[in-house]
Amino acid sequence: MTDVLIVDDERDIRELIGDILRDEGFDTRLAASSDECMAQIDAAVPALMILDIWLKDSDMDGIDILKHVKREHPQVPIIIISGHGNIEIAVAAIKQGAYDFIEKPFNIDQLMVVIGRAMETSRLRRENATLKRAGGGAVEMIGVSNAFKQLKANLDKVTKSNGRVMLTGPAGVGKEVAARFIHTHSDRRDAPFVTVSSATIEPDRMEDVLFGRETAERGIEKGLLEEANGGVIYFDEVADMPSGTQSKILRVLVDQEFSRVGGSTKVSVDLRVISSTSRDLLEEIEAGRFREELYHRLNVVPVEVPALEKRREDIPELARHFISALNRTQGLPLRTLSEDAAAMLQTMPWPGNVRQLKNVIERVLILGDGAGDIEVAELPVQAHNDEESGGAVLSPAIATLPLREAREVFEREYLLTQINRFGGNISRTATFVGMERSALHRKLKSLGVVTGNKSGGRIAYVSEDAE
Repeated sequence: MTDVLIVDDERDIRELIGDILRDEGFDTRLAASSDECMAQIDAAVPALMILDIWLKDSDMDGIDILKHVKREHPQVPIIIISGHGNIEIAVAAIKQGAYDFIEKPFNIDQLMVVIGRAMETSRLRRENATLKRAGGGAVEMIGVSNAFKQLKANLDKVTKSNGRVMLTGPAGVGKEVAARFIHTHSDRRDAPFVTVSSATIEPDRMEDVLFGRETAERGIEKGLLEEANGGVIYFDEVADMPSGTQSKILRVLVDQEFSRVGGSTKVSVDLRVISSTSRDLLEEIEAGRFREELYHRLNVVPVEVPALEKRREDIPELARHFISALNRTQGLPLRTLSEDAAAMLQTMPWPGNVRQLKNVIERVLILGDGAGDIEVAELPVQAHNDEESGGAVLSPAIATLPLREAREVFEREYLLTQINRFGGNISRTATFVGMERSALHRKLKSLGVVTGNKSGGRIAYVSEDAE
């Protein structure tokens, strides 16, 4: 966009600027009064405005026009010019949202530099808005495990509705990825996806951030709810929302309207609400930290995002995905994952879930030699040998047991790990550990290990009778 609207009551000035800009390849429109200016804006919103402060025979001066345009079309950069310039006028113009202030008589080269910068700022804002509306690009859901397939099936169902969704699961499992998947596969895919990070916004700023603010000095500043209008608002870690804000959000969910902080005008919004939490909200309600009515408003469709330990089959594929993504976005080496390293990743504990796995892969790619397969030795696991004594280091749980009991504990933990690594598939586990399937079944029975469906996936666990 190169359309520039020049508003100045001095004919020579506006025509001079217009001629210069046309020579530079810009499309220009001219206005001598506030009425002409408003008519030009109503006909087509310009990419940039050059606006004089003082306009003869006009109902509005430059500051009035500036306020109006910034309220209705905040993306348009406006350069203020005036022959009566002083620091107070410049400060007032900048406070109302002007991109810059230039005093007459101005230097043409200086004006062109400011115009160039303003147009570049406008271009970047449009690009950022486009990215925001696209929700950050395509969202990939990676996995083959039963737990993942159950999650994917649930997400596919909720994309077809406009119902409010509550995503639950421990930190790092990918709840925001799931929320973005819902957005990009819904009818609102071309509308904004706006995240409210409840845990990172200061409590005393939460209402300004959400609802926006109206002041005489700065006019209207839109909040996240207005930015999300027509699209999706995602409340990340909603349990961290201040109690005072909870009641106001509840009112928004009921009325689909609100007032900005400091304002009285009602702002109507059309929003789909997705929220997430890693806490037990029923416990938060019991403790008086979360409003029960808000919980029921948000928890229309509950969807659990499983922990990584419940979908260990997906770990090698997730690791390869992160290797490819980090190569594409950060230029890190595009390495392959050895079978031994993939197996080790599947057996490691992942308290930080998918986020921790991504961090481990990034660390390996940064610190590695950049060539060949990723091997087990490069993974950040604790050493299994005591370097000083050269002997094996046993965990206290095993080291204090007689041999027979220690062997039973080891076998139980080893087989639990392997079965869960293969998604509860006994045949694949038997092949890997080198046992006949029938022999493995007998061993599992003797150790009190059973398999069953939990949280959408098949996992192995110790039966209560064995305990």
